[in-house]
Amino acid sequence: MIEHEYKFRVTYPDTDIMGTMHHANYVKYYEAARWELFRSIGVSYNSVEEAGVMCPVIRMNFRFIKATRYDEQLTVITTLRTVKGVRIWFDYKLYNEQNELINEAETELAFVGKDNWKPCAAPDFLLKAIHANSKI
Repeated sequence: MIEHEYKFRVTYPDTDIMGTMHHANYVKYYEAARWELFRSIGVSYNSVEEAGVMCPVIRMNFRFIKATRYDEQLTVITTLRTVKGVRIWFDYKLYNEQNELINEAETELAFVGKDNWKPCAAPDFLLKAIHANSKI
């Protein structure tokens, strides 16, 4: 298990007519938080792709608890829960400026070959970085 904190501010284009962050944008911010977690352990997503591996999302689950508005600073706590076989799981907790939980999510990604999109093992350097930084 690896945790990483990522902060961002809700931008005006990410809000909807109700003045809240549109639900589709949670995906974008969670993706950024996920790759920043990797970067924090010394692995860029670009290096994974250069190794011939891609990581498509194969499942997402969200729980919307409270709305958030333009210009609010939010904090995502991303947890790399586990890697098993050709899959990797992440959990997310999103907090507002008052440190209230406003959203929870989980994603499941698969490791696939860049050229053939067939399931494959994660690159060794990624697994080594995960193991070296894991708190389990």
